[in-house]
Amino acid sequence: MTSSPAARFSRQPWHELHPSLAPLIRHRMEEIVRDMIEAIRTEVPAYRRPLDSAVGRDLTESIRRALRQFAELVEDPDGPQDHHIQHFRQLGRIEYLGGRTTDGLQAAFRVGARVGSRRYAEIVQEASLPPELVVPLHEAVLIHINTLANECVAGFLAAQMRSEGEIRRARRALTGALLEQPRGEGHPALEPLAERARWPLPRTLACVLVRPGIRLPVSGTEVDGELLGTQRGNDTVLIVPGPESGDLLARIRKATQGRAAVVGPAVDVREAWLSAQSARLALDHRGPEGGGELFLYAEDELAELHLLRAAPIGRLLARRVLDAFAGLPSGKAARLAETLDALLMSWGRTAPEVARALGIHPQTARQRLRQLDALFGERLADPRFRFEALLALRTRAALPPPAEGAGGAGPAAG
Repeated sequence: MTSSPAARFSRQPWHELHPSLAPLIRHRMEEIVRDMIEAIRTEVPAYRRPLDSAVGRDLTESIRRALRQFAELVEDPDGPQDHHIQHFRQLGRIEYLGGRTTDGLQAAFRVGARVGSRRYAEIVQEASLPPELVVPLHEAVLIHINTLANECVAGFLAAQMRSEGEIRRARRALTGALLEQPRGEGHPALEPLAERARWPLPRTLACVLVRPGIRLPVSGTEVDGELLGTQRGNDTVLIVPGPESGDLLARIRKATQGRAAVVGPAVDVREAWLSAQSARLALDHRGPEGGGELFLYAEDELAELHLLRAAPIGRLLARRVLDAFAGLPSGKAARLAETLDALLMSWGRTAPEVARALGIHPQTARQRLRQLDALFGERLADPRFRFEALLALRTRAALPPPAEGAGGAGPAAG
């Protein structure tokens, strides 16, 4: 909303000035403009540009407009001023887009005010106007320059907020594109999004899932500009570039104390979705319901996560491969399944090896092996069966026990 001129200016000093001062200022305007430009370019490094450059032209036009407005206020203190105000707001926007700062703007206005006060006082003296005009004249200069500086800063901040809003929108879009699993052979074009988001695409990245979620940006990590983040349900997903260095992860770990967090594997930038998926599987499988610090690495349990991802097929495989246990009492089925697992993991598949793995007497191991031989026969020598049986046993171990009364679980019920 644009405020009224009366709200921007205290008009009292101009009411105390004589209108005849206005044409005198206009007559000397170009001299004063030159003096102000020279002083500003000398004292404010940001404006030491050629006068025919964009910065030089903006500086010259803005000084000339400020003097023209001051003369208008002397002539008509209550006249409208919004046409000038919009110029100085635009000047603030230009300064932001040009990579300059509000410090430079404020310094330029202070220098301009000093030069203007001195030259206006000279005009009063040369025109033999009453010397008591100098006090309200100085006051008018200070109010005028302060008002213009504030309008420039307002334009600067508006442009900054608009730019930051565009960056935030681009970062949200980039985060969504990274976390979306590609369909078919098509991949989203990441480079244009990354450029708009001002987030250089790294060689590798990792996704960290935090539960319960944390507020974004991640307070306390001092890496807000380096991370991408989003909320997915109750979880916060952070995309961490260059996880191999460990520095970012260490700071994230500190910021997520008291929450369950899982770091997905380091992957190529186009596989961010896979890192996030691995972290979510690990978090769902291992994350505690309550508080307490827990910072896990999904890479340490990829085989188990693979089984979890294919759990329904794994159950089918277990029912087919281990159906020989189905008719046995649950306790006996569990013991034989345990023995079969130890047998498949042993090198020589001998009773002493199995006994050592299970911590049982070798004779007990021999008895169980004879029972397995009776149940499976020649299949125990078949490499394909051994692979499938081991896969089925590992899947069973990774999954929670089936609900009471759920049929077809075979040895999983043991």
